[in-house]
Amino acid sequence: MDSKNKSTKKAETREKEPLIISACLMGIGCRYDGESRGREEISRLAEKYTLIPVCPEIYGGLPTPRTPSEILGARVLSRDGRDVTAEYERGAAATLRIAEITGAKKALLKERSPSCGTGSVYDGTFTGTLRPGDGVAAALLRRAGISVFGESDIPELLGGD
Repeated sequence: MDSKNKSTKKAETREKEPLIISACLMGIGCRYDGESRGREEISRLAEKYTLIPVCPEIYGGLPTPRTPSEILGARVLSRDGRDVTAEYERGAAATLRIAEITGAKKALLKERSPSCGTGSVYDGTFTGTLRPGDGVAAALLRRAGISVFGESDIPELLGGD
């Protein structure tokens, strides 16, 4: 085998970088309303990364569909007033564990979600008002040194393509 064929074979077998991704962005109906937010660009991401779908809210034991929740102070409350902080924390921990097992150093998460929001989340008043901050899982992943991106950052993740 000549050197050109060897290098081509190496490139074909090179392992792709793992990327944690919110399952709803892949078209999985796991959002609070049972819907998804599938994105066209996901197939392009799959060419560059090994996509690892996650849903911290489901991992935390919450059903789909579920009552919408927002972060208020240090707690996560559902619209009907139920404190679901423990479920969000449990789901965040499971998501981090998956990132650790797979060696993922990046995560692409659903913006504005109380679990996955990156940079801004709803303010806990259920009025559609955003405030600066991260969702519970996004914050935990960041603290663990994982780079967290929202769906508006997909062009950055595809950079160079």
